[in-house]
Amino acid sequence: MTAPLRLGTRRSTLAMAQSQMVADAVAAASGRPVELVPIVSEGDVNRASLSQLGGRGVFANGLREALAADRCDFLVHSLKDLPTVQPEGLVIAATPPREDARDVVVTRDGTPLGALAPGSRVGTGSPRRIAQARRHNPRLDIRDIRGNVDSRLARVREGELDAVILAAAGISRLGGDLGGLHAEALGLAEWPTAPGQGSLAVETRDDIAPEIHAALAALDDEDTRVAITAERVVLNALDAGCSAPVGTHAALVDGDLRLRAVVYALDGSQRIGIDRTVRLSPGYGGETGSGNGANAADDGGPIARATRAGREAARRLLERGAADLVPRESTT
Repeated sequence: MTAPLRLGTRRSTLAMAQSQMVADAVAAASGRPVELVPIVSEGDVNRASLSQLGGRGVFANGLREALAADRCDFLVHSLKDLPTVQPEGLVIAATPPREDARDVVVTRDGTPLGALAPGSRVGTGSPRRIAQARRHNPRLDIRDIRGNVDSRLARVREGELDAVILAAAGISRLGGDLGGLHAEALGLAEWPTAPGQGSLAVETRDDIAPEIHAALAALDDEDTRVAITAERVVLNALDAGCSAPVGTHAALVDGDLRLRAVVYALDGSQRIGIDRTVRLSPGYGGETGSGNGANAADDGGPIARATRAGREAARRLLERGAADLVPRESTT
């Protein structure tokens, strides 16, 4: 009997659900069974605020240690939780097609975030979401919370909180049932989300058997990889932690990569934003950004162009003062 492949995953309901989706796809691609190997991460046991934990890979390090020690064959991460510096010996074998990258505000009665009454209690553990919510509605009482999706929804349902802000993709992967609550989707133009939000990363060792690597690579979606490359390069070039108040979103539209990046003050009092558009069609390397034309040298392909777009966006953000707003996190 063929030995099963071992997929390392966090133990949360959401992590197990999205890992099972990947396990089923890998089993179909490889012809081998895949078993889940639950692993405890620092972020699962350390209940400190995300702003205190910073961008140290608290949801990834334990899994990566297990992978390096051959306790599993590959991992599934929520890409937004993954540090931008890739550890030696590990590779991202696939980024499956991205789900909805938006945030949603969940309330009992469907009141939009901007219309919530002064003092309404809104829960989120993300410094970016805290800053964005304070800009959107300065009258809110923002509560720094942790916990899985179900526990956060329960705090709204039971009246402890008036609203929570969550990732749309997480709700979708759990089946989309809000148990009678109402969700308001927040548009990416005004509310860009975390780099890589809505995306998964399938990670393995660089010396894994070629047939396993090929089965994982079959899940890769090039459009998703190009978009998340630009987003994560912005974060890396800003030298910002994974939990920094930085929102980025990139999407491919008619052969163009359209990138928006915004840096916020932690208290929401300031924001600095930039837009870039990069032509990805074959044979054309022209770039434009914020109304200024630029010509790229021939280029190395879509990933290279996305990388340059991310670096250029970060450079312009820094020129406009982003370094004064972003907490630096050299370990990300």
